[in-house]
Amino acid sequence: MCGIVGYVGQRDAADVLLSGLERLEYRGYDSAGIAVFENEIIKVVKSKGRLADLKEKMQKEGKPSGHAGIGHTRWATHGEPSDRNSHPHGGGNVTLVHNGIIENYKKLKEFLLSQGRTFESDTDTEVVAQLIDYYYIENHGNPVEAIVKTLKEVEGSYALGVIFADFPDRVFALRKESPLIVGVGENESFIASDVTAILQYTKNYYLLEPGEIAVLSKQGAKIYDLHYQKIEKEMKTADWDISAAEKGGYEHYMLKEIHEQPEAIKKTITPRIENGLPNLEECGITPEKLLEFKKIHVVACGTAMHAGIVGKYVIEKLARIPVNVDIASEFRYREPLVGEGDLVIIISQSGETADSLEALKLSKRLGAKTLAIVNVKGSSIARESDMLIYTHAGPEIAVASTKAYMVQIAVMYLFAFELALANHCIDETECRRLTSLLQNTPDQISAILENKEMTQLIASELITADSLLYIGRGLDYALSMEGSLKLKEISYIHSESYAAGELKHGTISLITKNMPVIAVATQRNLLEKTISNIKEVKARGAKVILICHDAYHPEEGTADFRFGLPEYEDLLMPMLAVVPLQLIAYYTAVHKGNDVDKPRNLAKSVTVE
Repeated sequence: MCGIVGYVGQRDAADVLLSGLERLEYRGYDSAGIAVFENEIIKVVKSKGRLADLKEKMQKEGKPSGHAGIGHTRWATHGEPSDRNSHPHGGGNVTLVHNGIIENYKKLKEFLLSQGRTFESDTDTEVVAQLIDYYYIENHGNPVEAIVKTLKEVEGSYALGVIFADFPDRVFALRKESPLIVGVGENESFIASDVTAILQYTKNYYLLEPGEIAVLSKQGAKIYDLHYQKIEKEMKTADWDISAAEKGGYEHYMLKEIHEQPEAIKKTITPRIENGLPNLEECGITPEKLLEFKKIHVVACGTAMHAGIVGKYVIEKLARIPVNVDIASEFRYREPLVGEGDLVIIISQSGETADSLEALKLSKRLGAKTLAIVNVKGSSIARESDMLIYTHAGPEIAVASTKAYMVQIAVMYLFAFELALANHCIDETECRRLTSLLQNTPDQISAILENKEMTQLIASELITADSLLYIGRGLDYALSMEGSLKLKEISYIHSESYAAGELKHGTISLITKNMPVIAVATQRNLLEKTISNIKEVKARGAKVILICHDAYHPEEGTADFRFGLPEYEDLLMPMLAVVPLQLIAYYTAVHKGNDVDKPRNLAKSVTVE
């Protein structure tokens, strides 16, 4: 969840670390800090709050000057956000930064206290620093031996960047579960939680595997296993440049990423369409293999799960195969009925979501085949899965996901089309027609993005609301879940999504005068039913915002505001209708003066349970 970065080279280490942390701040922003070797002495500067607070502190106290160091931006787990709980943490000769959770830290802390050690923070991280230092002394100043012995005792998920007072030209790194990459430049080396942190310096990097230890120096990076045997690894090269991770003239990353959706769809689906038909063979998916699956489970978290729910509706409608959708954290612990003949689809933007990764491993143990839909190449989920579809959204910096969701559902459509064709539920003509419509959705979305004024007006009506509802039926209900999540994530207004037909079973009691209700009504076969539900809430004083086909004009008094969408195939309407919902959430947050890209208490990638 947190972001870590490290550097050894000729540049000013503090500048490199601060630049890297700025690009990692989406991973957590409760506090930030750096540790730099200044004249061979470790100097630590850290502060509660945003990275800007750390920079302000350095302006007053001085910025450490040196050519090696580590940095951290925090999403708090153990210990409240404060200066004392901020990283880096030290223990004698050792200073380190940490992403993850140490599950047995209490037991380890008790042991260290019995050895006369004292602690300055409430974090699990300081326990690791103290334990490494304990073994460092016991092993006569051998840093790798100290790290190896510590790894054998520590339980949980972690990525660590470590420096030792006696080695001012080295940075050590290791990981288990939590992501970490090792960057290699000319006479300089880096570590980072995400490649975006180092792109302005190098595109070349190694993926650090669990149990591997990296030793960074100016000469390069060497990687060892737990037996201190050197490992030769394949060099990776990032396929996008630093401009992709910058705002490009937009006020916020989120707005930029909303506008990038048409291009992201094209990049994701175009390579997977051949002669007008879906072709997922390069992803390990063939028509023959698709015939093996009699039941599908979609497992994901948050926005990715909502993409899975849209996929469920489309797969069941077209391919007539049952689909279950599970929250990853629930799937793991409910003893799921999964086994041979089943396909488990794991959806994750980062490919590092802890619960989703464990759900994938569980599914494989139970005998199911697994398919990962992820955006980050070489991520843990990507490497563990049997089959893999990479989305091509590029970097998504805003914490609230938009274009990642869009390309996830685009992939689910392609998969559903090919599955339906393989099972002879649709013929080639129909499959070509649907695929062609999917290819045309970017143009439809671009047209919707030109109509921002209405979403701004709707947002201005929502900023004083204490609570609101999203309602819809069928695919509109699936989509409403994502619209509701977007709004609550960044505007901090309580909202819930409900199947419109469920209102009478309790929820309608919440309707009060002028309470906003956002009604999505794009499914023509369900339109009359949905309009009846809208009239029910309107009769009880609700302020109704209607999202519908442009050609549909309800009778006067049905809705207070109406956003018209291009006439399109109902099955594909979630890809169009989500855009005004994203913009409504965005402008509501802007009108309220919120930090759109970094909403409170949230982080982009959830790498801990």
